[in-house]
Amino acid sequence: MALPPPDPQFVLRGTSAAVHTLHFSCGGQEPDVPVLFSGSENGFVHVWNLKTHRVDTALDGHGRKSVYCVETMGGKNRLLSQGRDQRICLWDLAEGRASVTDSVFTENVGFCRCSLLKVAQGRWLMAMAAKALDEVQVLELPSKTSVCTLKPEVGAKLGMPMCLKLWQLNCGSQPLLLAGYEDGSVVLWNLSMGKALSQLVCHQEPVMSLDFDSEKAKGISGSSEKVLSIWSLNEQQNLQVYKTHKLVNAGISDITIRPDKKILATAGWDHRIRIFGWKKLKPLAVLDYHTATVHCVSFSDHKNLSERLLAAGSKDHRISIWSIYTQT
Repeated sequence: MALPPPDPQFVLRGTSAAVHTLHFSCGGQEPDVPVLFSGSENGFVHVWNLKTHRVDTALDGHGRKSVYCVETMGGKNRLLSQGRDQRICLWDLAEGRASVTDSVFTENVGFCRCSLLKVAQGRWLMAMAAKALDEVQVLELPSKTSVCTLKPEVGAKLGMPMCLKLWQLNCGSQPLLLAGYEDGSVVLWNLSMGKALSQLVCHQEPVMSLDFDSEKAKGISGSSEKVLSIWSLNEQQNLQVYKTHKLVNAGISDITIRPDKKILATAGWDHRIRIFGWKKLKPLAVLDYHTATVHCVSFSDHKNLSERLLAAGSKDHRISIWSIYTQT
């Protein structure tokens, strides 16, 4: 008999709006308190203290427009947030500050979350959907220097980029970008050449979310359909469909592979969080707590494996925190 799915370990309430994005920062040194950042439809970024289960700080930098991406930049005091005000804000939270130190105006009207990649100490690449609807712009931070603009070939008809993932095989290797598009394609881009290396149609509908495991050269994407698509990257850097997995209900808002590459979680339009083994995509659990669409899922980066958590944010204004499969 399979064990029944657990209840959440605890639930965070108090955003008073739909939760669109989550990001943990737990890997610091003791006595650092592990925190969870959440971005809400009302324009706030909340900093949650995971010991007290309360909000430590509420950051207001997006003119009450929905925040749909939050990332840390090398520790919990340097934060990046992206909102529907077409701005990406950089924050300094050290010593109790809550100030926007810089911002990038994206001029893009879509919902595509930017993607960050650390390339050197204090240097980051950031990919974001550009002003021209089918283009992706890559900047270097903190200088905001443009690295490249990735334009599909004439007549490609990919539509808008919907999700982005910057990655590199190891520290010295060339950064690459995976982008999921409105037409259901996933495209691998070479940044230094500014050109597409490979394109694969993974879905009949727009790609809502993707994640990639660079060690196994294997990725996964979800859309508004009832299908998860698993694809791989061969030595020639060609994308190939590896397998597909049929879902019970349509609609995936977010997919994330746990940092140890053992399991992954999906956020469903059917209010459910689904957990799969990453190796064979074996369904492990269906977490049923929320009463509306689950918009985002995020795994914690606790150094101690037994403390690892999964957070899910929903349209129902709540964030559920789960402790699952932490012993594997």
